[in-house]
Amino acid sequence: MSSLMYYGCNFFRQRLTLSTLSGKPIQIKNIRDSSDEPGVNDYEHNFLKLLDNITDGSSIVVNETGTVVKYRPGLLIGGKLQHDCGIERSIGYFLEALICLAPFCKKPLEITLKGVTNDGMDPSVDAIMYSSIPVLKRFILNDENLEIKIISRGLPPEGGGEVLFRCPVVNTIRPVKCLDSGKIKRIRGYAYSVRVSPAMASRMVDTSKGLLLKFLPDVYIYTDHYKGKNSGKSPGFGLILIAESTTGVFYSAEAISKPSGSGEDFVVPEDVAKQACYKLFEEINRGGCIESFNQSLACLMMALGPADVSKIKTGPLSPYTIQFLRHIEDFLQLRMKLETEKDEDLQTGTHKVIMTCVGIGFSNLSRSVK
Repeated sequence: MSSLMYYGCNFFRQRLTLSTLSGKPIQIKNIRDSSDEPGVNDYEHNFLKLLDNITDGSSIVVNETGTVVKYRPGLLIGGKLQHDCGIERSIGYFLEALICLAPFCKKPLEITLKGVTNDGMDPSVDAIMYSSIPVLKRFILNDENLEIKIISRGLPPEGGGEVLFRCPVVNTIRPVKCLDSGKIKRIRGYAYSVRVSPAMASRMVDTSKGLLLKFLPDVYIYTDHYKGKNSGKSPGFGLILIAESTTGVFYSAEAISKPSGSGEDFVVPEDVAKQACYKLFEEINRGGCIESFNQSLACLMMALGPADVSKIKTGPLSPYTIQFLRHIEDFLQLRMKLETEKDEDLQTGTHKVIMTCVGIGFSNLSRSVK
């Protein structure tokens, strides 16, 4: 089978994830070849190691300079594993890909990931737990053992966090029709503090409730103070907010303090709380039945679904999702129908996108192997 050819370091995870699911080998060239530090980064190399761990028979070849990666996917095996994600990127960077791959393993995946649980770059473990998991549950039938558990919380720059991810295996995906995002009925939140005074979490709760209660009466924010071995290696604090609608749609937003030793100005808990609230308002304003960072997950599950129509309404598509749709066409030969729908409330200035497709009828090949 001839390899699909790509150039540059952008969308590295997308290409490798879709290659693993479709079974099509790929070759990525010119990875940062004009940079002062050419080749794959440490966290990209770490991601390749993770793919090697959860598959059997994969072939990964990186040239001497690291600017060319050749990947021939094997079968997804799963099982009980451990993986150190390092401290360059958070655990969320790896979890986003694992959520796409884990349902199609031969054995149920139970993996312990170590590293940074929350940073300002990738979706945190909390956001994936409270927002991505409900999206995945819409598409799979067997969701009893689907869970993410934070054993210890690790903040940048030193990390020290530990997360357990369990996912059952499925044979097929079910079609989904989700066009009504409903109205926001409640907001929950988690204010966490690590190796700092517990008062930091309380201050974030007071400020965020002061803003949220102006719009909704059902607001409850938990405080979570980590001590001892569960507190990682670096101090910090942050806030995650989850809004739930009347139709079971979840929107999440988060903000975190600046990493210690980064040289950036210290951010007070009140500012972190305001930042999280404004991000949540923006996410709700974008609307749709899937929030922005879960759009690619929903697109993948729709594409892998049975030969039946799936239809989902989202907010404006993110650049990441647009490229993901192009990659789906490359790997799965599937093109989705996109329709733009004007927002009923003209003051928001946003538009909705209705994505429609007939799935390719993907079945779990790994599970049928004896």
